[in-house]
Amino acid sequence: MNSTARILAVLDELLTGADPEERGALWQLAEQGRELDANLVRLPPDAEVGEHQEDVLDVLLVVIAGSGRVVTGGDALNLAPTTVVWLPRTSRRALAAGPDGLAYVTVHRRRPGLTIKPSVAPSAVYEGGEAPCMLDRVCPGCGRLSQDPEPVFCSRCGERFPER
Repeated sequence: MNSTARILAVLDELLTGADPEERGALWQLAEQGRELDANLVRLPPDAEVGEHQEDVLDVLLVVIAGSGRVVTGGDALNLAPTTVVWLPRTSRRALAAGPDGLAYVTVHRRRPGLTIKPSVAPSAVYEGGEAPCMLDRVCPGCGRLSQDPEPVFCSRCGERFPER
């Protein structure tokens, strides 16, 4: 892991260099061994991100350019450059860009790998036998047991789990 500080992006240059109608992540933190995730996201004028909920991670949202609003818990919060919003895990939120669009940076702990989970938990049926071995869910970097049945990255230290 490299412990040398360096400039990773100049946000003004990324924003001015992108197509005015481009939507989504213009930049993502992708350094190996990191413990954070960060994204520069842009919404075109009057675009929206529908209501959703992050169940695992708190998110810090920092407005870089434009205007808009975030609706969370029934409250509409106005967004303008230099506004910082904390979105606690389990909070429901929706974003809407204003007439000039909205550009913001999100920062949160590095998220564990994505997995597809059933929409309804199957009923538990006792089939006897011993409990399954969970060694493949123990992080090789820090020793933490992952709650994810098929982990890709450790949510504590960011270490990649061995391929299965």
